Amino acid sequence: MKILSNNFKNVYGSEIKKIDLMLDNLLNGRKPNSLYEPCKYILEGGGKRIRPFMVLASAKAAGGKFSKVYNAALAVEVLHNFTLVHDDIMDNSDKRRGRLTLHKKYDVNTAILAGDNLIAIAYENLLKDCNGNTNKIAKTFTRGIIEVCEGQSLDKEFELRKNVTIAEYKEMIYKKTAALAQMCCSIGAQIIKADNKTVSILENYGKNIGMAFQIQDDLLDLLADEKEFGKKIGGDLVEGKKTYLFLKSLEKAKGVDKKKLLKVIANKGILREEIPLYKNLYQKLGILEEAEKEIKKYTKLALKNLDQLPNKQGIVLLIELANALITRNK
Repeated sequence: MKILSNNFKNVYGSEIKKIDLMLDNLLNGRKPNSLYEPCKYILEGGGKRIRPFMVLASAKAAGGKFSKVYNAALAVEVLHNFTLVHDDIMDNSDKRRGRLTLHKKYDVNTAILAGDNLIAIAYENLLKDCNGNTNKIAKTFTRGIIEVCEGQSLDKEFELRKNVTIAEYKEMIYKKTAALAQMCCSIGAQIIKADNKTVSILENYGKNIGMAFQIQDDLLDLLADEKEFGKKIGGDLVEGKKTYLFLKSLEKAKGVDKKKLLKVIANKGILREEIPLYKNLYQKLGILEEAEKEIKKYTKLALKNLDQLPNKQGIVLLIELANALITRNK
C-alpha cells in the first residue's frame, strides 16, 4: 500500500474546500424556499467530492488549469447529488451520510422535484466553463446522465431476476458508477481543449477507476468498520443484492454451499445474524481475494498510458487519487 503524499493531501483538500464553498453559495437568494431549501439540504450532506476532483485533476493532467473547470467540477457534484436523491427514493432509504434522506425529511414529491431541479442547475454551471466546445461537452455530460439512469434501471431489474451473470453485473456497475467517472475525466480534458488522444487516456482512467471503486464498495460492505463506513456492515447480503462477491461465490460454490447461496436469492436476502455465516463462506471460497485481484486489475488498467499525458503534476494527482480510492475504508 502506497502512502499518500502531503502534496496530494494539500492539493485535494484545498481544491475540495473551493468546491464546498461554491456549493454553499450556489443557491443563495433563489426562490421559492419550498424548492431550494430541499436542494440546499441535499448539497449540505457532505461527501468526499471525488467526482469534481476527477474533473480538476484531469484538466491539470491534460495541460490546463484548475481555474478553467471549477464550474464544471461543481456541475458533476450537483449531478451526483441528483442521482443520490432519486436512488434513495427508489430504495426507500431512511438515511444518507448519517442524515435523513430527502424524501424522509420532506416528502417524495418534494424530493423528486428537487432532484429534477438539480439536473438543470448542473447544466447551468457546466455551460459556464464551455468555451467554444459546448456541443461536444454537453453531449458527453448528457451521455453520462443517460448511462447512470440505465445502470440504475439494471440494478433494480437484477433485484427481481434469479439469474445474473458477472458480465451483466459489470455492465450495470459500468453504467451506474464508472460511466460517471469516465464523463468527469472526459469533460475536464475537453474543456481545456485537449487532443483526442489525451481525452481517450483520461476516459480510460475514469472508466476503470470507477469499476475498481464499485467492487471496492462491495468489499467494504462486508469488511469495513461500521463507524467509518457510515452504515451497517453486510447490508448487501441482508438486502439480497447480487454484488460481485455474491455472484463470484455462486460461480465457485458447490453442493451445500451453493444451496446456501441460492437460498439468499429465494428469500431475497438474509437475516442480519446470518452475516458471519456468509462472510465465512466467502472466505472459504476465496472470494475476498478474488475481489481484491479484480480491484487491482482495474486500477492497473486505469493507470495505463497516464505517462503520455502533458502535465506531470496532474499525472501524480491521478495516480494518488487512484491509490486513495482503492485503499479507502469508507
